[in-house]
Amino acid sequence: MSLYDDAVLVLKGYEGQDALRQSYLDHLAAHPDGMWKACHAGHVTASALVLDPERGRVLLTLHRKLRMWLQMGGHCEPGDATVAAAALREATEESGMAGLTLLPGGPVRLDRHPIPSPCHWHYDVQYAALAPSGAVAAISDESLDLRWFPYDEVASVADESVVRLLDATRARL
Repeated sequence: MSLYDDAVLVLKGYEGQDALRQSYLDHLAAHPDGMWKACHAGHVTASALVLDPERGRVLLTLHRKLRMWLQMGGHCEPGDATVAAAALREATEESGMAGLTLLPGGPVRLDRHPIPSPCHWHYDVQYAALAPSGAVAAISDESLDLRWFPYDEVASVADESVVRLLDATRARL
């Protein structure tokens, strides 16, 4: 199965956000290259919010280009077998942590957001990843900083998309 086929199956099985989910499916139907950064009409991305539920905290990255506190995530790559694998790869690379595990149940949310030219949209498929006990984070080249925030501080540092992702993740936990 191709990454494109996996994305379509994941999206068809995703419950909630019906209109937004359908816009993802419509985009992929219109753009067979819609999984890749080269698709300037927009492309699917994969992200994961890294949590430490035992301590009630979330790991955010200060994105080097956007200069915003965000969850880990980014573009799908040809070696990614699934959208979930892309999200886990991104979370592992950007957090520097081995042993992350995705929260069961598939994506937690979808978030479509505009991005600077030449592309137009990121169709982000958002997962949550659980950090292993005692894991130590390490800043990647894509980050200016990497920091744990208590759940109740996230709204003061991150935008609404991250807050919505955290709320949805906590509801699933």
